[in-house]
Amino acid sequence: MKLVDCQFYVVKNQCPMKGGPHWYLVKLVSDDGIEGWGEMWWNGLSPQTFIKIAEEVADRFVMGQSPFHVEKMFQRFFKQVCFQHSDLTKMGIWSGLEVACWDIQGKASNRPVYELLGGLVNDKLRSYSYIYPEDPEANHMELWANPEAVAKRALDYVDQGFTAIKLDPVDIDQEGIAPPWHASLPVLERAEKTIAAIRDAVGGKCDIIIGTHGQYTAASAVRFISRMEKYDPLWFEEPVPPENPTQMARVNAVTRVPVAAGERLTTKYELASLMTGGAADIIQLDLGGVGGLLEAKKIAGMAEAFHMQITPHFWAGPVMYAAQSQLAACSPNFIIQEVIERMDGFHAELVKNPFIWDEGYMRPSELPGLGIEIDEKKVSEHSLDIS
Repeated sequence: MKLVDCQFYVVKNQCPMKGGPHWYLVKLVSDDGIEGWGEMWWNGLSPQTFIKIAEEVADRFVMGQSPFHVEKMFQRFFKQVCFQHSDLTKMGIWSGLEVACWDIQGKASNRPVYELLGGLVNDKLRSYSYIYPEDPEANHMELWANPEAVAKRALDYVDQGFTAIKLDPVDIDQEGIAPPWHASLPVLERAEKTIAAIRDAVGGKCDIIIGTHGQYTAASAVRFISRMEKYDPLWFEEPVPPENPTQMARVNAVTRVPVAAGERLTTKYELASLMTGGAADIIQLDLGGVGGLLEAKKIAGMAEAFHMQITPHFWAGPVMYAAQSQLAACSPNFIIQEVIERMDGFHAELVKNPFIWDEGYMRPSELPGLGIEIDEKKVSEHSLDIS
């Protein structure tokens, strides 16, 4: 079997606050007509530039190859394009192409991908969502800064069945200056009021996850999390910028709250630094950046050896979620899957078979490949013309 065609789609997300402004989908086709879908992520370039790079990568390293030879293709790409040290843009492209190969493998074998990666371990996936406003046009950061309003909204998620929710209670954007920053006392006090209000509202029914997007210096992170320990968060996410595991380890060493990190790191080589240096307790890998399903499975196995759990980071389109659910389903050290609410918004419009929500859990699909059937007509209707 050989790959003979590749098509890219830039889908305009109808609700950009839930998964980003664009979803970059890719369809690979084998010489016997089997189609596989992937999704590329971590793009800071224009759609035209990003797709141009993706087209070259596909032409050089994927076309004419067997979709079963993902390891060999990755090794060639990693050596010739990344020079054995990659970034999120390159790995975002590769991850989408690699996932599409797995989709073809599963369909050719008439098996879900998780059966090809070790077999089903988790028949339901505990899930969490960011807290979003009821109004899809509203700014979620403004909601998170309002303790009473966000606590009320958190209860809505509990009523829907969620047993964990996430928010970033801190807003310390320094007008374009890259973090780390030091949070002021008023910012810390407001953040604590927000988390306290949520805990008071949900009690012990729901875990609270604090996502801070690598904003702090290590000293400021320690100052912040010392206020939060009494509210028993499930984890403290990216307390410092992810490229410095030594500073992150300083934070992890002094807090009782588990530290989660890894969404902006690529390949097993970068994720390993979180494990060996004591920087994190939970590996928050992103399939859209690490290099695809095989690389993610390797990372999950490495984490297992350190008695660490994994949680796939998700802020993208439906194909990315479908791929992440395959990894979560076959990983014994999986803890929880990020979703966007119940995956029943615009994500669901692009697939013919709905995602299965079950009272706080997502059910892995039993269909072959990634377990979804893309509605290509809908995808085309919502895609940009990048010719």
